[in-house]
Amino acid sequence: MRVTVAGAGMVGLSSAYRLAEAGHDVTVVAAAPPRESTSAVAGGVLYPPGHRLDERVVRWTAASLAVFRGQDAPGVRFRRGRVLLAAGAPDPQWLPAVGAARVGDRVEFTTAVVDTPVYLSWLLAGVRALGVRVEYRTLTSLSGLDADVVVNAAGLGAGPLAGDDSMVPVGGQVVHVTDPGVAEFVVDETGPGVTYVIPHGTHVVCGGTEEPGRGDTDPNPGVTADILRRCRELEPRLAEAKVLRSLVGLRPFRREVRLEREGDVVHCYGHGGAGITLAWGCAADVAALVTAG
Repeated sequence: MRVTVAGAGMVGLSSAYRLAEAGHDVTVVAAAPPRESTSAVAGGVLYPPGHRLDERVVRWTAASLAVFRGQDAPGVRFRRGRVLLAAGAPDPQWLPAVGAARVGDRVEFTTAVVDTPVYLSWLLAGVRALGVRVEYRTLTSLSGLDADVVVNAAGLGAGPLAGDDSMVPVGGQVVHVTDPGVAEFVVDETGPGVTYVIPHGTHVVCGGTEEPGRGDTDPNPGVTADILRRCRELEPRLAEAKVLRSLVGLRPFRREVRLEREGDVVHCYGHGGAGITLAWGCAADVAALVTAG
């Protein structure tokens, strides 16, 4: 079938890849290249944040992790790390998906850490090698496209395209600093927000913020200073690390991911800050829904 995928972030490109593998004639349409998507700002550590997850999220996480293990892709490293939990917090449901073990008030595990701009460039080349056409233009509607099926994976833009006002932007600011040799990632979920240090070899992603309703992507210098303070307390080796850049992404948050077929449209959006974690698992479901008709 002729399939148009709206969106060229991690979810859109992964879906296009699986659809092309299945033999469909695929076109990706997006407002901007992958390196300008929200996916490119992500910290890139593969696990689903949060504790009350539905079964699909756990399954999608395990499926995505299996894909990353099987790929020889640039920008992907497997690193040991830990997630610090609030005292008395229940075991996260995602523990089995990543093979994690709880030790007191922390969870330890090895998972994929993805340098998303590098990986997205590789994935874009991969879909093109499979014959996928990629067009950069803004869509205002899912109707009128030259396709048998449309996949709505447009991230924050997917809600308006679907007439769904349940999705809101949640701003996330990060700071990139030089890597002094940090070997493990660490995520601190004990505070009112989340603090994380994610090493990528050439740089470390320090974060972050959760700002519901934010509409701009201009970094705030005061927030940058606060992120650096928190991350240096969490990982003292960052004390002398040079600041490279500050970035802001707008996460497409919805109470739950929408992945379903509605007529000739397959909707796949609302991943919030877990797009990298869920993308390959969701892409398999998208391909199944398209093929099933």
